[in-house]
Amino acid sequence: MRAPVLRGSTERLVIAGTMGPTIHRVPAWRLTAADGRVEVHADPARFRAMDDPSGRGLHLSCGTVLVNLRLAAAQLGREAVIRQRPDADRPTLLASARLTRRRRVTREERLLYAATMRPAPARGAVAGRDAAPDARLVGELAEFARLEGTTMHVLPGGGRRAVLTTEGDSPGAWMRAGRALQSVLLAATLRGVGVSFLYEVVDVPPVGAPGDVPQVLLELSAQPVDRQHERQRHRERVG
Repeated sequence: MRAPVLRGSTERLVIAGTMGPTIHRVPAWRLTAADGRVEVHADPARFRAMDDPSGRGLHLSCGTVLVNLRLAAAQLGREAVIRQRPDADRPTLLASARLTRRRRVTREERLLYAATMRPAPARGAVAGRDAAPDARLVGELAEFARLEGTTMHVLPGGGRRAVLTTEGDSPGAWMRAGRALQSVLLAATLRGVGVSFLYEVVDVPPVGAPGDVPQVLLELSAQPVDRQHERQRHRERVG
């Protein structure tokens, strides 16, 4: 039997979903809530295809939203079933999250959810020239990326740079990369690791298996920063 939906639950998820970073200067998506389900739609009024012709930035941003929705559901003692591109007949529908069975929220989920309340990453300078974080911490961040269906590869040169890759290069892969990015950012916040990120990956040596596609470049710092920073190089203008 389907578990009853708490009053206001989906509205709380909508609020949480707006807290993630976005590649666009304004969110190019909108959230709607109905019948225990939250839907993430591309917003035609904000999404400019000329600036993001493939929709890659839009799907990456959607992935960050899905992590926040999942964590918000956990605070309500609910499981969130996430579906990416659930309806081929509704092209603007990017994903949906439905509240299902009751469950206990973990301490880590509470801490990660609290981290979503921090200001979203700002465009600007990268983390700086601090030393690379401890290899153990980097390994923990890589595990968060793996759980979202991506791989985090540490690049040569001192362990300060890493790249998130996906198998293939599709809208679903872009959303997985966005989920991994948000999970890594939140986990890094809890561990005092500074992270800067770049959506447009350039000048990166081949990594991973054949068919693995670099999606997000990370720069890691052993020193925490007051705000995570997003850096963009507009070889293909986005936002």
